[in-house]
Amino acid sequence: MADTYVPLISSGVAGPLGVVHLPRLWQKVSLEEKGKLAAGYPGVGKGFDAMTLAALGLEEKAVRDYIKQSKPTYPEFEAWVKKNAKSLNREAIEKHNAALRGYNHDDETRRGILGECSIADDAFAPKDAVNLNNLDDWYEFHQAVLA
Repeated sequence: MADTYVPLISSGVAGPLGVVHLPRLWQKVSLEEKGKLAAGYPGVGKGFDAMTLAALGLEEKAVRDYIKQSKPTYPEFEAWVKKNAKSLNREAIEKHNAALRGYNHDDETRRGILGECSIADDAFAPKDAVNLNNLDDWYEFHQAVLA
């Protein structure tokens, strides 16, 4: 694990543009392009990553190419997004953020994450994917670095 990293920026975090998950997407692609993304994590996956790119009207290849070639800081990445997104407006951002925050994993995925973390699947357990993914990331980080 010394050479790879579990991404710990939550999908629920937004940068100055206000787009949730965008900082995590930047971190994962940046790590992947450097060969430092922990196993099991895609640089660009089919879930929140794809939702974010689609909501902003960004092409995956263009995002990957920019990050690979420029190695931008997060503010530099947001500046590039502002110039290249086809649907960057308050309405699109709010719609995307609501969709991401309202997304729930299927029961099997939820039970698997809760079980890994020794959390009872009861009324107090998180149901939303953002918080379940946070638990999963923290568990993976603990296993790789702290255990």
